[in-house]
Amino acid sequence: MTISVYEASVGVFVPYLGNLSGLLDHASAYARNIDPAVLLGMRLYPNMYSFRQQVGEANRHAIACCALLAGQEPIRFSDIEPDLDELKRRIAAAIDFVQSLPRAAIDEAGDKEVVFTFKSGAQRKFTGRSLLLSFSVPQFFFHVTTAYDILRHAGVDLVKKDFLGPPRPA
Repeated sequence: MTISVYEASVGVFVPYLGNLSGLLDHASAYARNIDPAVLLGMRLYPNMYSFRQQVGEANRHAIACCALLAGQEPIRFSDIEPDLDELKRRIAAAIDFVQSLPRAAIDEAGDKEVVFTFKSGAQRKFTGRSLLLSFSVPQFFFHVTTAYDILRHAGVDLVKKDFLGPPRPA
């Protein structure tokens, strides 16, 4: 079996970004019972990112990875702290962005050197394949999972299917 770099990146990020957007729908419905700002600021532990930041980081890793693989500049969002609706808009923009990138460029990036720039400005070199498999996908799923866990901890009625989404054809 062969899997392309595109399938392992865009093909993974897009459905799970959609699932993350669905989690925000559950959060919005639940926010009728709690101040949305409190929900957005919740975290599992004091030194961990808030729910708002977890969603932002999942988005950022999908965008940055796919942009680097495609040799394009990533989209950027304003520095304002987003509310639930803005987080959904940003996820939709991320999905549109990664789907707009040239598949051939991403597929050809497995052995290409790419440089990931951290928020601090520090940089780390990877091959496209190692960026994707050893850094971006694990980071992405860490943040999506943590966002899900924060909502569960807050009392939002979620099940595993909300995280996994519907079954997808191979």
